Amino acid sequence: MIRLAQVVKRFRRHEVLKGIDLEIERGHRVALVGSNGAGKTTLIRCLLGEYNYRGSIALDGLDPREHRREVLSKVGFVPQLPPPLRMPVGQLVSFAAGVCGANPVEMEKVALRLGLDLSRYRGQPFVKLSGGQKQKVLISVALGRDTDLLIMDEPAANLDPEARKIFFELLAERQGTAAMLISSHRLDEVASLVNRVVELDQGTIVLDDRVADLVELTSRLSCRLVLTRADDAFERAILAWGFHTKDHGHTWEGFVSGADRLRFLGMLSRYAALFSSLGLDEVRRSAPTEIRCA
Repeated sequence: MIRLAQVVKRFRRHEVLKGIDLEIERGHRVALVGSNGAGKTTLIRCLLGEYNYRGSIALDGLDPREHRREVLSKVGFVPQLPPPLRMPVGQLVSFAAGVCGANPVEMEKVALRLGLDLSRYRGQPFVKLSGGQKQKVLISVALGRDTDLLIMDEPAANLDPEARKIFFELLAERQGTAAMLISSHRLDEVASLVNRVVELDQGTIVLDDRVADLVELTSRLSCRLVLTRADDAFERAILAWGFHTKDHGHTWEGFVSGADRLRFLGMLSRYAALFSSLGLDEVRRSAPTEIRCA
């Protein structure tokens, strides 16, 4: 579906991409990882036809530079940094739908699932929205239409846990019909979403590995945390995940998206000394997976 052959991109004397060879097929969910400056964003911009390059890139046989409009009609793109657009939200959605021949109502439905009612912000400039609201609009534009390829650069960075859960469900609905390229500088942020990892380092591919596709994007974990003492910093962190307490901060309960488990455990690791017990139970299974801390 996507084929890159000896792709080289140079900015003046600096060679950012150094002969990239890569193939991505429909059904592949690829984590594109690497440190800042590794070439991830440049590779994405080449795929979108925004840069000239040496070598060849084809999406369903189409060159993204020569057939840019047709290629972009097949691609849903969520950038890392929202563009500073001053046009009203309603106009932005209508414009995006018109470019790709989509129905703006479908984009509005996706936004509503993510917890954003676009009818309330239709006349508000996009640039005036909060970071999370901007991200939900961009995801809605990308996922509210039929696409063959989803390209996402740190797509869930500004989403609250509930919106992340819905976002994973939206990706699950597309996993059999579209290829996905998810860029991140941290593998643990996207590991549960993908079945393949491609790592860039200084413009070259240093790792291309298929990984076990074990996590259902729609799965949920029930979690119960017992603390040795209440802690204000932990309370602020866990409340952001939608957890609740019935004993003034000593015991916390809530749900975590299965695809978010590594991110959640990473957050908990900062407070490891507080736990007397920590239990995680896959909601769709009868037997719990539990971790006990002495």
